[in-house]
Amino acid sequence: MLAYVFWHWKRADIPVADYEERLAQFHLALRASPSPGLTGSACHAITGAPWANDGRDAYEDWYLLGSSADLDPLNDAAVSATRQLPHDQAAAAAAGGTAGLYRLRAGTASSSPRQAWWFAKPEGWSYSLLHERLRPLTDAGAGLWGRQMTLGPAREFCLHTSGPVQLPVGLDANCLDLRAVFPRGV
Repeated sequence: MLAYVFWHWKRADIPVADYEERLAQFHLALRASPSPGLTGSACHAITGAPWANDGRDAYEDWYLLGSSADLDPLNDAAVSATRQLPHDQAAAAAAGGTAGLYRLRAGTASSSPRQAWWFAKPEGWSYSLLHERLRPLTDAGAGLWGRQMTLGPAREFCLHTSGPVQLPVGLDANCLDLRAVFPRGV
């Protein structure tokens, strides 16, 4: 499973409620008429990600895909048919954005994570050691995502959890609290 992750932030003159409604309408349009290979999407409000709006208030959209072959259909679908107007309305209110591509490495892809722990593999750790040390968390339902081909500005790994966790000693992570914008009420 892959995730196309898009970070964006609103223009200063756009009220938060208006921007979030535009985002929800776009995600609803995608859900009503998904592109081939799109298995789900979510949007979270975040603060503290240095790669998104210099760490100030921003948003993080996750588009879950079966494989990289599903990227082109998602890109085309986002700006066509019943999805075009909601996309264009959300895009018109955005001040900027950046994106990355992540693969689910271990655990479970959650539609409603509460925290995102962003980190790089510690120096001196092998990838197998990293996975071994995170296994208690991924076996308990956390989702470990790894960046693909160095695409994107964020750190190499993201661990989605349902709440606070104790990370292995030696792992320095930037923890972002996630507030669900879509799906609502999650």
